Amino acid sequence: MAEKLGIVVAKFNHEITVEMSKTAQKRAKELGAKIIKIAEVPGSFEIPFAAKRLLENKNIDGVVTIGAIIKGGTDHDKVIAHSIAKKLLDLSCRYNKPVSLGVIGPNATWQQAKKRAKDYGKRAVDAVVEMLRKG
Repeated sequence: MAEKLGIVVAKFNHEITVEMSKTAQKRAKELGAKIIKIAEVPGSFEIPFAAKRLLENKNIDGVVTIGAIIKGGTDHDKVIAHSIAKKLLDLSCRYNKPVSLGVIGPNATWQQAKKRAKDYGKRAVDAVVEMLRKG
């Protein structure tokens, strides 16, 4: 039986996240997983809210998250990244379904994020599928 996935994609830093999303979708297909729904959100901060909605869907086994948080002039990127990571872990445990942290950052430059985009997209899917298969 194919794993049924939901994907949340942040639109902020679109040039990076669209590449991550394409890679994630391709990887899901390679692994034989089925993507049930793709939810787009304004930015990475909104990922947990959309992830929660997908986790509530009985037809979705796990959620892949896609985002890129670029380092700015303040510690805002760290605050956002740490908040997202904690909330996604909490949601995963609450719903007993795997949720990946496919969010680049904090402390990433635009160039670093561009370089890591495909790898992060692939690994985000790999993590959810592996947890479902070994769970």
